Amino acid sequence: MPYYKAEGIVLRSMRLREADRIVHMYTGTRGKVGAVVKGVRRTKSRFGGRLEPFSRVSLVLYEGRGDLHTVTQAQCVEWYPRLREHGGAIQCAGSACESVLRLFGEGEGNSATYNLLCHELQLLDSDPGVAGGVNLLAFRMKLMLAAGFMPELSDCARCGGPAGGGSLRFSAAAGGVVCHDCGAGDGFTLDQSARAFMLGALAAPLKDAPHAGGPTLTQVERALSGTVEYHAHVRLRSVA
Repeated sequence: MPYYKAEGIVLRSMRLREADRIVHMYTGTRGKVGAVVKGVRRTKSRFGGRLEPFSRVSLVLYEGRGDLHTVTQAQCVEWYPRLREHGGAIQCAGSACESVLRLFGEGEGNSATYNLLCHELQLLDSDPGVAGGVNLLAFRMKLMLAAGFMPELSDCARCGGPAGGGSLRFSAAAGGVVCHDCGAGDGFTLDQSARAFMLGALAAPLKDAPHAGGPTLTQVERALSGTVEYHAHVRLRSVA
């Protein structure tokens, strides 16, 4: 059947012609979906503001022969009004949505990713002050885990032996931390504080991500960005 139902988060919206828009959404069943919303920019549009970025919506879409589907019905499930009143929360939500947009393709339905993005937007809406580098990097790590790109943090990614204590080397090419024997001349120094933050953030809910200072977060971002650039061939927006 060319018509189907889906629930998704609007990741971004772009103008198309005089009155239409293209929206990119992430759904738990179909992954990333691109769709045209006809007449949405008209004053009397039946869609109103339901398809703004960060909205969680229930949809009926028409799947034609082209790459873009067509939205025929849209019902708002969650709007996140407090998030939209806080500049930091808007930036954090935008970065989270962009990360999903870049790491996942069309037809890659992943319920864990969809639920993670819903939880992130709910957290930013309930407590906009949580927005910042700690929250965004914790979200990215969980997202990379769902996508299969989370680097190795326990044992040496090259030889499989103990990574050792103190400062370590992190190699994006190797896929994680490397011991002193394997890491000579490869990667960069990763302090134990950065490693501890990454392990703690993975284990804790988003709202309980451990605190960390600027130098630690800089190392964490370098490790995550290097990993997705090397293995997923995408570049994520800088946390800074």
